[in-house]
Amino acid sequence: MVVGATSAMAEHCARLWAANKPVEMTLIGRNAEKMERIVTDLGVRSPGSEFHVVVADLLDPGAIRTTVDAIAARGVIDVALIAHGSLPDQKACEADLALAREAMEVNALSPALWAEAIAGHMATSEHGTLGIIGSVAGDRGRRSNYVYGAAKGLVTRYAQGLQHRFAGKGVKVVLIKPGPTATPMTASLGMKGLAPVEDVAKAIVAGMARGAPVVYAPVKWWLIMMIIRHLPRFVFNKMNI
Repeated sequence: MVVGATSAMAEHCARLWAANKPVEMTLIGRNAEKMERIVTDLGVRSPGSEFHVVVADLLDPGAIRTTVDAIAARGVIDVALIAHGSLPDQKACEADLALAREAMEVNALSPALWAEAIAGHMATSEHGTLGIIGSVAGDRGRRSNYVYGAAKGLVTRYAQGLQHRFAGKGVKVVLIKPGPTATPMTASLGMKGLAPVEDVAKAIVAGMARGAPVVYAPVKWWLIMMIIRHLPRFVFNKMNI
């Protein structure tokens, strides 16, 4: 199952999974038209697969529980990817608390609630791999995007808690930390050197296949963020990042 199936990363991951072998896949999102387009494309790429589309409110706890329960009722969930999110404008969030709250709900609370609902069923079956897309922005708060970074920091801690919960058991929780990636979400930033979304998707699928606790995509961000995390405060505070 793929939550936030209309995101570019999620769509490319779905293509890779469908290309490997016939699958039964449920795509969850808010935009039915976009998801139907994705399903049509996936059906051409993998005629032997079966695809389901579920339109759901990604923020409502009741809808989250109902949606996950219905999917689990059809059979054991092997692989789940939580991929939805948005990239808020930091300055706008500073000026408008409603925007800041929305950014937190979309990027932190909603993914955590989906993860909890899915984890409950995986705990019952003692099986499954749960991938949660966080961000390198969650590794250290920075002035340029600390609302988004704080939200992704919550996702990081939540994923770590789930990993501890399932340690030594049959459920794998994979925390995915993409760096800046060329997707519609980042198109307005005008940044250079963004990672191709196809490459990031390959890293996500490969990392989930091996059950890696943390996947930096591309892998260079592991070193970059390790350095940023360990910079002394007096050095870090002089940096405009």
